[in-house]
Amino acid sequence: MAYLLMFVTLLHLITLAMQFIATMEKSWWEWDGLENSDLWYNCRFDNFTGSWLCSSSKETDWLHAVQILMVISVVFSSVSFLVFLGQLFTMSKGGLFYFTGLCQVFAGLTAFSAALIYTLNNKEILQDSRELTSGHFGYCFILAWVCVPLLLLSGVIYVHLRKKE
Repeated sequence: MAYLLMFVTLLHLITLAMQFIATMEKSWWEWDGLENSDLWYNCRFDNFTGSWLCSSSKETDWLHAVQILMVISVVFSSVSFLVFLGQLFTMSKGGLFYFTGLCQVFAGLTAFSAALIYTLNNKEILQDSRELTSGHFGYCFILAWVCVPLLLLSGVIYVHLRKKE
């Protein structure tokens, strides 16, 4: 039981970190390594100064939806972890972590919705950027997709996890 508890806690912290990175980092779409776009900014690498020059992304309804869903996903997962810690020390023996699991499942579903919206509507989201055919999805986009099954898995584990001792 102790190993399962450590595994679930570690899985939760890893998915929370991955969600935070996917939401805040600048690589949802990349063009040849010198230009990229994320949920908040479009950035271009300036060879002369050796730094990234960033400007705010053009605001579209689809981009707002992805931004909101990713932030809500991070919030759900954070609340889930805090509730888990609280339940771990206050719940009676034999109790189940339903609320924690439910929050994790909601975090997984909101991350799924955000990644799916970005996948299906990247042309509208990146409409004023460079030619999309010369670019590809970045690592933050991939992290968002990787988070989805991990969040859903941890949610299911939390629902079935019973407090012993």
